[in-house]
Amino acid sequence: MAYDAEDTRRRIFDAAIAEFAEHGLAGARVDRIATAAKANKQAIYLYYGSKEKLFAAVVRAKLEEVRASVSVDPGAVAESVGQMFDWYREHPELIRLLLWEALEVRDEPGESERERRDAFREKAGQLADAGPAGHLPEDARVRAAQDLLFTVMGLISWNFAVPRMCRLVLDEETEEAAFARRRETVIEAVRRLATAPPVPDAAAARPAE
Repeated sequence: MAYDAEDTRRRIFDAAIAEFAEHGLAGARVDRIATAAKANKQAIYLYYGSKEKLFAAVVRAKLEEVRASVSVDPGAVAESVGQMFDWYREHPELIRLLLWEALEVRDEPGESERERRDAFREKAGQLADAGPAGHLPEDARVRAAQDLLFTVMGLISWNFAVPRMCRLVLDEETEEAAFARRRETVIEAVRRLATAPPVPDAAAARPAE
């Protein structure tokens, strides 16, 4: 049977997602990834260069996956949030990867960060001209959209970052019941946020002396 390089890369990538989500960057082992992928360690270094670069590629790919799978509709932000909530629940590995990244990866700007920043700028731009901030200057609209986007991300992701805490605080017997309740609450919260007038900048609102 001929060697299938693309299939090997896919198997390495899938094994790396599971390994990094479970153990983080520092705790992950290349030999375990190779064993799970039924590949050799040399192939991992050949395709990705290092464990750190493989981790960065995994995080970038998972973020691209959610970006491609769920779009934020400026005219139906709350409904989009329901889809995002469901996606994160079906793919809990992304939250774990992001938490590991926050704990272990030094904050050094690079090509990966620029790509991710550009993707978020695109999403914020889609939101900037929608909703109650439309009357504001362009810079203010963009900032309001960025704040809304990050708030939405936090409202969704925290549920899956601390699922046990979610269940306990809501006093529900199961995580399923807690998630169902939180889904409706998050959708309603975002619906209100998306239609509420933005809070004016304190410096701009202060009368001139």
